[in-house]
Amino acid sequence: MIQEEHVQTARDFLVKSDTYFAEGDALQGSEKMWGAAAHAVMAIAQQRGWQYGSHKAMIRAVSRIAEEHDDRALRLEFSLAEQFHANYYHGFMEDFQIENNRPIVREFVERILMLMEEQSGEPAPL
Repeated sequence: MIQEEHVQTARDFLVKSDTYFAEGDALQGSEKMWGAAAHAVMAIAQQRGWQYGSHKAMIRAVSRIAEEHDDRALRLEFSLAEQFHANYYHGFMEDFQIENNRPIVREFVERILMLMEEQSGEPAPL
């Protein structure tokens, strides 16, 4: 998948996650929330020529971006996205956790895409 497709998938998955959560389907909403974060990380890693094909590679990419921008919050935000990934399989998150963490993961995706724009000097592809 090329970088532009990862960006579009991240954006699409945010919309789909909202739909699933609004319909009361927390498992599918969680999957799409995680997918949005994962695709944003894959896009920025691909932009920078980094590995991104495994979960560990994505964690390393987020750590590199966090260090590059002296922004430790990115690691925390990605760990919240990882909780949505686990929730898809295990359904352990309480409603209040979902409601509290969704905007944080959304912000993470938006910030990663913004950092891509800053790197390239162009808006992230739609």
